[in-house]
Amino acid sequence: MKKNACKRRGGTDNATMRCRLLVALAVAAVALGACNDDDAPAPTVTQNKAVMIKDEAKREMLYSLRDLEGNRGRIYEMTYNVDYKLDEALNFGIDCTDRLKTFVALNLMDTIITGKKVKLSYDAGCSVFACPDGKSGHHLMGRNFDFNHINPVTQERDMIPVIVVHTAPEGGKKSVSFVDGKFVDYKSGFYTDGTSDLSMLMALPYLLLDGINEDGFAVSVLKLDGLPTLQQEPGKKKTFTTVAMRMMLDRAGTVKEALAMLEQYNMCMDKDTASYHFFMADATGDYAIVEYTNDNLSEHPYRMEVLTGHDTLRYVTNFYVSPTMADTEHGSKYSQHGRNRYDILKRELGGYGYRLTPTQAMAVLDSVAQGPENSQLSTGFTQWSEVYNLSKRRVAMTILREWGKQFEFGVE
Repeated sequence: MKKNACKRRGGTDNATMRCRLLVALAVAAVALGACNDDDAPAPTVTQNKAVMIKDEAKREMLYSLRDLEGNRGRIYEMTYNVDYKLDEALNFGIDCTDRLKTFVALNLMDTIITGKKVKLSYDAGCSVFACPDGKSGHHLMGRNFDFNHINPVTQERDMIPVIVVHTAPEGGKKSVSFVDGKFVDYKSGFYTDGTSDLSMLMALPYLLLDGINEDGFAVSVLKLDGLPTLQQEPGKKKTFTTVAMRMMLDRAGTVKEALAMLEQYNMCMDKDTASYHFFMADATGDYAIVEYTNDNLSEHPYRMEVLTGHDTLRYVTNFYVSPTMADTEHGSKYSQHGRNRYDILKRELGGYGYRLTPTQAMAVLDSVAQGPENSQLSTGFTQWSEVYNLSKRRVAMTILREWGKQFEFGVE
């Protein structure tokens, strides 16, 4: 490494921490989870049941899950190779998590057990940005997924399993996406705990929080405060946050194509005290923030706005950046949700001139990561961090801020 490798344009804040991270990433990174690698781990053996699944192809798929660390239960990988019926999902009128559960039960399960309760929740803190690589010219997207799962009884943090999901739908685009297993009540180690029913793994294509497809298009979702989005334009079908993301990954090759798809649907987000915005980017270098807005906070957001075309829109956290919302308590002037992380992204990306190498991009993610050691700034907990190389269709991931250990995934 060159002597000045840790210097950046525009300042030397946190230089020591940056140098340590850059060295750790350069020296100690390990590619453990690459799709299609000949030395990929064998399927993990489990005695857990999938009581609502009878079809042999589905069962074979569920039991092909691999623990990428052997037996630690923290990160799993699966190729989802049966039909998850996207057309049916888009026609089902999914406008909330309960409706998504109903769709999964009726269309992806083989048996419905009366009285069996299936948990499905959804949330996302997070930080994300896009920029070109100043050395290679490749286009990158950086992403932290931040969320605290606190056990209501013990008040301790529940540790999650990350589930990496590969899909290759007939007539659609191959992709890899990333799921927080706790949203269907799977805790770390669930796959071999002897008690967890594996049936809800059938819902994985519709539980994604971010992902990339074979064309280098990537999309992620981030939480906002306020009432959930509710569009009700006559003549348009309803869609839900994660169903829309699945549609975009399966069918959009560029940001422009994804935006055109979103325009065709009424977006519905069902969490009582939150909405979401999307950040997307592609291999051409295009990027966009999509927000649903309404400056009357007593009414649901409904107006789709696309924000792009300027370096200050290359990054976003957890408040509205739309000018429509600026003077509201959830907008850019007054909201403190993710403000510290946003200001750090602004400083770091500006200091690099909005051009970062993949290693520098991971260092920026470290600067906005959340955990116990910076709890005074935290509104969440960093479960995973990713640098997407959109040009190469690859993702480098770390979990739980273990910066010296990377997993790598790709879309072949």
